[in-house]
Amino acid sequence: MKLHTYFRSSAAYRVRIALNLKGLAFDALPVHLVRGGGEQHQPDYRAVNPAGLVPALEDRGQVFTQSLAIIEYLDESHPEPLLLPGDAVMRARIRELALTIACDIHPINNLRVLQYLTREFGVSDEQKTAWYRHWVVSGLEAVEALLAARETLASPGAEADRFCFGDTPTLADVCLVPQLYNARRFKCPVDHLDRVLRVVEACEALEAFRLAAPENQPDAE
Repeated sequence: MKLHTYFRSSAAYRVRIALNLKGLAFDALPVHLVRGGGEQHQPDYRAVNPAGLVPALEDRGQVFTQSLAIIEYLDESHPEPLLLPGDAVMRARIRELALTIACDIHPINNLRVLQYLTREFGVSDEQKTAWYRHWVVSGLEAVEALLAARETLASPGAEADRFCFGDTPTLADVCLVPQLYNARRFKCPVDHLDRVLRVVEACEALEAFRLAAPENQPDAE
């Protein structure tokens, strides 16, 4: 397997976590999203992923893009451990939380959006940071509410789940950890998100998550 990745990309971070959880070896092929105007815009990489985004996974002669599609492919082709376990209701709930991050929070705060705000609308660094923090915090507050709602469905007196859904990481945790990493990087106020912080702490204690962290990548700066 070959993973086109960038150390700070939260989408690539998700896939690195999933690969590590499944014990799958891969070659990391860094694509620097800033250097020289962004290597993702170069023709050779556009031939891999026409959208000019990371990650892209090459496996068995196929190229897969979009982090959640890649992770679901991995879950079906390498089902141990399952990142979408349980019945239809459980899988829907896992996707619900994961998509709250991957569709509601991440797209409006990723690099190309922030660059567009600066380039086309002339927003200041302070305004750009305020934009980022607003959408990240409000989105993570929604995640906190989803985790709280899950707790209300548990049996009376039951201990809180270690991870988002039970005692093993799922797709939800794979999405949550990179988003909180970025929230901390941009100094977003997250101390009030008790459930989110508890889950992320449990995840970060696992080697699969630690090895996937941005600072541990070969292209880290």
